[in-house]
Amino acid sequence: MSDLAALERALRDADGGRVSVTADDRARASTDRSGWVPASPPVAVVRARGVADVVATLRWASAHAVPVVPRGAGTGLAGGAVAGADAVVLDLSGLTRIVEIRADDLVAVVEPGVLTADLDRAAAVHGLRYAPDPASATISTIGGNIATNAGGLRCVKYGVTRDSVLGLDVVLADGTRTRTGRATVKGVAGYDLTSLFVGSEGTLGVIVGATLRLHPGPARTATAAAHFATVAAAAAAASAVTRAGARPAMLELLDAATLEALDAAGPPGGALLLAQADGPGADVEIDAIAAVLGRTATRLDVATDPRRADELVAVRRRALPAIERRGRVLIEDIAVPPSRLAETVTRIGELSARTGVPVFTFAHAGDGNLHPIVLTGQPFGDPGPVPADVTAVVDDIFRLALDLGGTITGEHGVGLLKRKWLAAELDAGAGELHRRIKAAFDPHSVLNPGKAL
Repeated sequence: MSDLAALERALRDADGGRVSVTADDRARASTDRSGWVPASPPVAVVRARGVADVVATLRWASAHAVPVVPRGAGTGLAGGAVAGADAVVLDLSGLTRIVEIRADDLVAVVEPGVLTADLDRAAAVHGLRYAPDPASATISTIGGNIATNAGGLRCVKYGVTRDSVLGLDVVLADGTRTRTGRATVKGVAGYDLTSLFVGSEGTLGVIVGATLRLHPGPARTATAAAHFATVAAAAAAASAVTRAGARPAMLELLDAATLEALDAAGPPGGALLLAQADGPGADVEIDAIAAVLGRTATRLDVATDPRRADELVAVRRRALPAIERRGRVLIEDIAVPPSRLAETVTRIGELSARTGVPVFTFAHAGDGNLHPIVLTGQPFGDPGPVPADVTAVVDDIFRLALDLGGTITGEHGVGLLKRKWLAAELDAGAGELHRRIKAAFDPHSVLNPGKAL
């Protein structure tokens, strides 16, 4: 692309970002953790060193009608950062400053390339916590989490990423830089543009800074691990915990197939429910939760020792890597009303048994967000077409979620992988509003075209 010379000059005059056109760099930047591989790699990769590089890149792209795919760590699971021919990847992973932590205000200001776990560790120095806790926290970036409105293990109590984003620093498609929101928890001046950008998957603007809400670190943490004879019994127990008025910080479910992959199975056909309480009343809270779980559990383990609690939670964090050792997987993400959780996990298990396609299910049980992990029968990393019977099972899972009043994605986003299902969830009016909003923010469809909508 001859116009790349103009982009290189603009970057030299900005923050000194650079353009790479090497085959290796372009190939690495063409896909994300979804495994979706485009037919052709992107034209180039821009490695931004500062906000001025982002501004320069988008001004250039808008002037030359070149698609731009924003990218963080590439840990997305829906193909949102996949970039093919004619596109330029805008790599934001180098913007890693934690600009400030204002402990008295419970606020952090960060750049988008900061790893989620790094922010949490930096907050802990001040006795604080960054609450969103996706399973990918050690490898995913704040910018990527905001782009997909990521949830995580602590979302049942602290909410998803949107609940921790107070304001954003954004560069629009034409290179205009703007700020949304504020550094206060309350504020209703103007439309809530911050929430509009959260979860927009890089299709409305490029996030270059975020003002985030922090929470006091927990004074105490207590954890319960309960085994159940069936996954339906475990899901029903999760609902019972909520109905009892308990407010766990974590409530995670793992089905029998997942436990087998972890080599941590309880009784055959069983399931595991992990509950954690935090704060000054953690011990009292976990006792109340354990009382509910103990009514139907076949085994119950309560830990107040932090080291033992970490061991119990580590079982959940190891779930996906353990399944991936069996071959290529499709990492799906649906959510249903919590009251339908037991029915959902049961029907997914029945679907797997009926079709012979292995499905491993774990879930953020407290808010009804399930992750059915579908084994394709292919070697890990195989970029080939997914077998038709596996695709049919995935479609049935999405159909089930919608039939039960849920959604095709709770936190991974639509990206490329779920676009064909979006129309089934949105009515015609909502779909048209989405298209109008996209056109207003990005009239030339420069930003991540073909994604999310």
